Amino acid sequence: MNAAATLHRTAFRAMGGDNELLLGGAAALDSVARAAIDDVQRIERKYSRYRDDSVTSAINRGAGGPPLAIDTETAALLGYAQTCFEQSQGRFDITAGALRAAWDFKREPPVRPDPGKLQATLANIGWAAVEWSSTTIRLPRPGMQVDFGGIGKEYAADRVATIAQECYARHGCVNLGGDVRVWGGRPDGSAWRVGIRHPRAHEAAMAGVDLHDGAVATSGDYERYVDIDGKRYCHIIDARTGEPVSAWRSVSVVAPLAIVAGSYATIAMLMQRDAQAWLDRAGLQWLGVDAGGEVRGTLA
Repeated sequence: MNAAATLHRTAFRAMGGDNELLLGGAAALDSVARAAIDDVQRIERKYSRYRDDSVTSAINRGAGGPPLAIDTETAALLGYAQTCFEQSQGRFDITAGALRAAWDFKREPPVRPDPGKLQATLANIGWAAVEWSSTTIRLPRPGMQVDFGGIGKEYAADRVATIAQECYARHGCVNLGGDVRVWGGRPDGSAWRVGIRHPRAHEAAMAGVDLHDGAVATSGDYERYVDIDGKRYCHIIDARTGEPVSAWRSVSVVAPLAIVAGSYATIAMLMQRDAQAWLDRAGLQWLGVDAGGEVRGTLA
């Protein structure tokens, strides 16, 4: 392989997982990779619910109090959260993080949440009640929370692509915990080959997608879940009911941006049996494995 076709590869930790960045087509690729990875880690620090000094924690601490000032980046993410809420008819709701208090996926032995506790938690969920603008946000009730986890990682992947291309890295691929964003094709002119893993055979790819530019993201029931009385309950929970989804084992979506691919994959899981018609109307390529193990979608 000649120098022009060489890829610079960097592995790094962020967003709670192992990630990889491949770059080509520019000088000083070390510094380009560092700038892109620094921004991923900046986004993690800024929006992590696990950090007391994050924007997310500040918003949640202020629940029930006066409005909190926000910057344009946070306002843009809130705007996209609003779009997801509307597209999903309320199923995708960034205030649903409060459900973690009811569903404990680490408890041994696992149990379903107490019905009274679940109903009390649902009372603190409701994006429609959040008061926000381009400069401020206010959670009107004490106990309400926001969580950018459903869009933050994918936003970070898109930021990597933007930063790298601004630094003349004309070819690239970033894999953030399985959410993949590519641009420019490979340096030799071929497409990037993005594998889609099987939800029950984690080391096996059940399909592959060739992309020069775009993103592939997957949402599934296999990352965090518990088995109770022979039934699997996963961490993807309908914000309207407080109940985990069960119609799909996984859904993968191809889109121009990672944030679109990721949110559409999650919304499709939340749509349950309506997912296929909803994705087909959206006009995006997708691949899903339903609860019975049947593979469906335009990529099937």
